[in-house]
Amino acid sequence: MKRILFAGLLAAFCAGTAPAMAQSYVIKFAHSLSSTEPAHLAAEYFAKNVGERTKGEVAISVFPSEQLGSGKDVNEMMRQGAPVMNITDPGYLSDFVPDVGVLNGPYLLKQADDFKKILKSDWYKDLDKKLQKAGFRVVSFNNLFGPRHILSDKPVRSPADMQGVTIRVPPNQMWIETFKAMGARPTTVNWSEVYTALQQNVVSAVEAPLASLYGSKLHETRKVLSLDQHFISWITFAMSEQYFQMLPKNIQQVLLEEGEKAGEYMTKLTLDREQDYIAKFKEAGVTVVDDVDLAAFAKQTESVYSAFPKWTPGLHKQVQTILDN
Repeated sequence: MKRILFAGLLAAFCAGTAPAMAQSYVIKFAHSLSSTEPAHLAAEYFAKNVGERTKGEVAISVFPSEQLGSGKDVNEMMRQGAPVMNITDPGYLSDFVPDVGVLNGPYLLKQADDFKKILKSDWYKDLDKKLQKAGFRVVSFNNLFGPRHILSDKPVRSPADMQGVTIRVPPNQMWIETFKAMGARPTTVNWSEVYTALQQNVVSAVEAPLASLYGSKLHETRKVLSLDQHFISWITFAMSEQYFQMLPKNIQQVLLEEGEKAGEYMTKLTLDREQDYIAKFKEAGVTVVDDVDLAAFAKQTESVYSAFPKWTPGLHKQVQTILDN
């Protein structure tokens, strides 16, 4: 039954995307987030610029809020060659290339800009080739999603405050292992279902960047925001490598160049709006906890880097060396 449903979703994605003429390309750009977030605005910015530069030869439509399926479903469609893009992250991509998962590791980055060292490294260039071999073309990876924090019904200042807390996490292993290490009870729920899960107390807490927490109005269900920064997330605009290779070289170049610009645009929006989101939470009656013991959380989650037997031996140390130089 699940295969039948997935096949139906894939058919829906492909419907209407065949070229209407010899040189016309229609791409559906999916993501799970709200239409007010920097990620969505950057996707629209990307779509507009690609359309203008190709004089309408490439038409990209953006579909927020899991309108075209879950993140996992869309990634599978890309692997099968569908003319679709997705906003995804290392956690989801690690299902196909395990080593990429390290980039979502807890407290890996001290500050957001550190990620740029990784993108310039030979290690990342090799990783990019592995992702292509697995069926994914990274259009941009310079998209700052922001530090991820915890929204719950009580303050979280130390790992002791997370003991036994049922927290929503996306369906990938890095999140599960990270919150297990904190002593919490991670529960996987699709993002489009999180508001209801909080309302019905299926979970008592949720984690995400500020823009996503606010954009999905989750502060209507929980009133304590703890700035624990467990991940500083960078995400990717990605598409099918198979479909990418079918495109003319000039269009490939436009997609990559505009993807880079869209990543810079998203990063600026994320940074510029951070304090604004904090103010909005406070105005909505949310208590913001900023005296979190980050060092204690970093120490508590060190074991996570030993929980992935499929990683290349010494992977965490190798990435840490890149960051330290």
